[in-house]
Amino acid sequence: MSLGEEVYAQLDRQLTPIDALRLARYPGEWPERQPVHTCYVPADAVVPGLARQWGAAALAALDEHGLPDLGVDPALLEQVLPRVRAKLATEPIEDLRVDAEDGYRGAADHEDGDVQRAGAAVAADRAAGVAPPSVGVRAKSLEAPTRRRGVRSLDLFLGALGPGRAVVTLPKVTDVEQVRAFLPVLDALQAAYGVSLDLELQVETPQAVLGPDGTAALARMVHIAGPRLIGLHYGTYDYSAALGISAEHQASDHPAADFAKQVMQVAVAGTGAHPVDGSTNVLPVGPVEHVHAAWQLHARLVRRALERGFYQGWDLHPAQLVTRYTATYAFFRAALPAAAARLAAYLDRVDGGVLDEPATARALAGVVLRGLDCGALDPDEVARATGRPVADLAAVGGRRAQAGASASTPR
Repeated sequence: MSLGEEVYAQLDRQLTPIDALRLARYPGEWPERQPVHTCYVPADAVVPGLARQWGAAALAALDEHGLPDLGVDPALLEQVLPRVRAKLATEPIEDLRVDAEDGYRGAADHEDGDVQRAGAAVAADRAAGVAPPSVGVRAKSLEAPTRRRGVRSLDLFLGALGPGRAVVTLPKVTDVEQVRAFLPVLDALQAAYGVSLDLELQVETPQAVLGPDGTAALARMVHIAGPRLIGLHYGTYDYSAALGISAEHQASDHPAADFAKQVMQVAVAGTGAHPVDGSTNVLPVGPVEHVHAAWQLHARLVRRALERGFYQGWDLHPAQLVTRYTATYAFFRAALPAAAARLAAYLDRVDGGVLDEPATARALAGVVLRGLDCGALDPDEVARATGRPVADLAAVGGRRAQAGASASTPR
């Protein structure tokens, strides 16, 4: 060896501060449960028992119309449907967002009362043990015309909701300074109401994706928001409209949507926040042929998002829960055999047809753990398939505790 210790010492002196900065900026994936969807419900439509009502409505739609061909193998569908029915009966909504923005249809002078009643309804459900595991509110944007109204509604909602964890969704972000200015508001609300607030940013404008200097504005927003940020949500229709895409072609699988979502995905990678797919406004209502067509579209979009690493999306109507869970459960159950075999080979250091590295093993474990979280898989069947307890998979996947169906609270 020709290099002296001073060479190694100089490397350490130069790079140790960079190591610390990278760890602070990219702490790794959030090691707990991520909800499979966010259900947006207008503030004026939020009532006590909302989640149970949505679950009952979804089951009624399934019973009335029956499932069309969703591209799921019939044998797999036989495994999935009983689980979907159980999910709709017990935990139909994983993440609720009370909407005081675009979805709100109340009169301007009714908004104070509507958001307060919505907060009280969610608080009552929490006290009764029937609230969704994760709840929050979407207020209006920080653009000048809606800034004060948005913050006022946020204040009133959180005051009625009371202590606990909640998510605040900031829509139509157009500038990194809006994110910076919003953080002290969240600090003040958190101190006032004893609530723990997480932040989501909605990507609904081209300015959020590409800044005026040609840089990725989203990356700056993510790091300005810091550890409070848990997700970037794609806004299908506002973003498409801002690009001049005609209404009949606005969809979450449009190439323009894919570009924005790939930027989102890269911006949050390694930070602990998640990229979240948007919605479809084609609702499963009306005659059976329309319901079936809407379910087929929704199932295809959900499956497409899962294949691309977007494990959460929006749902706007109770009947969309049918295809949300059918497509999601089918995806995770179909993934289990191959993922389990590769994980077992990796953990046992067995040579096989695929040589997986630690990062790939982490991704394989992550898929299995996500299936456990949402109820698509059971711990016992995962242990049988892998030959290992779930705790071993949790360690490979970066989880801090044993995973199980609905065992942890979505962040």
